[in-house]
Amino acid sequence: MALGKDYATQECSIARALEVVGERWTLLVVRDALFGVRRYNDFLVHLGIPRAVLASRLQALTAAGILDRRRYQESPPRDEYVVTERGKQLWPTLRSLGAWGREHRSGGAALRDFRHVTCGTDLGPVGDCPTCRILVPVEEVEMLPGPGLDPEPADPVSRALLSPRLMLQPIVTDPV
Repeated sequence: MALGKDYATQECSIARALEVVGERWTLLVVRDALFGVRRYNDFLVHLGIPRAVLASRLQALTAAGILDRRRYQESPPRDEYVVTERGKQLWPTLRSLGAWGREHRSGGAALRDFRHVTCGTDLGPVGDCPTCRILVPVEEVEMLPGPGLDPEPADPVSRALLSPRLMLQPIVTDPV
């Protein structure tokens, strides 16, 4: 018997959120989109996700208003996926989940560090700036490679993510 995709009997906002982002791979697709991945093949290579699953997740995230599908080339037609305002609101959740995973599941080795670009302070566990005392918008977050990150990754997206970069800035791995 296949598992359902909703939590109809649950009167809970977490259940409603899980109906959108609770399937395997979905939050990793959103994470990559926040990191600047926009193109189908870049998601595919970086995540190691099956094509059918990626297509399904991108379609669902677009339908939910988390990603926006935009044409970047006409011949041949090619689209990219851009994080919407609704998608940007997932940043504190992903930051918090990543901090939890770092502390409890990965031995504490930072794969990526996140800094408030305005003041240079490392972010707190939910994406807050301890110096400015604000929840930092994802547009003001600089991502840096941490000491636990593989310095010689095989895929082009991981290589692009080795350099400090602003979140949401597009990663381009192949010439158009």
